Amino acid sequence: MRKLRTIEMDRLTVSEFKDAEKMPLVVVLDDVRSMYNVGSVFRTGDAFRIEAVCLCGISATPPSTEIHKTALGAEDSVEWRYYRSASEAVGDLRAAGYEVYAVEQVVGSTKLHHFAPEAGRRYAVVLGNEVKGVHQEVVDLCDGCLEIPQFGTKHSMNVSVTAGIIIYHFARGLMLSD
Repeated sequence: MRKLRTIEMDRLTVSEFKDAEKMPLVVVLDDVRSMYNVGSVFRTGDAFRIEAVCLCGISATPPSTEIHKTALGAEDSVEWRYYRSASEAVGDLRAAGYEVYAVEQVVGSTKLHHFAPEAGRRYAVVLGNEVKGVHQEVVDLCDGCLEIPQFGTKHSMNVSVTAGIIIYHFARGLMLSD
């Protein structure tokens, strides 16, 4: 096997990306404090052609050297908007017809492997602060909560890892066919 060179991968240009059909998914970051995590979410969002990232509260916004370090330019391709709070973002998304799910451990959460996104629907997922998670008032505004099953001693994963798992799950259901 030979590794592909970048030129052989036939990737979209930024302008082609902006014009391309997007996966109907918006990622909402609720007070994510690490700019490296924000950048990583942009990069994963670009890889799966999500609609947008909503940066809320203390979440940093581009331009930023730290965001760029992990986004590697994806902050230029993926649409983003800033909200003072994730509650405001969730309200706007629900009013626009999105089903909004917090990714959080709550009573009655839906385990990710039991959730199947459906074609023709628009979704948003809220990812929380690295220490406190998604604010309770934001959880209360969501249509439901998705939970990634975990089997070790820790109760959480890094928010950028969580974003990768969640975005891939939606892509698998909405974009990838066997």
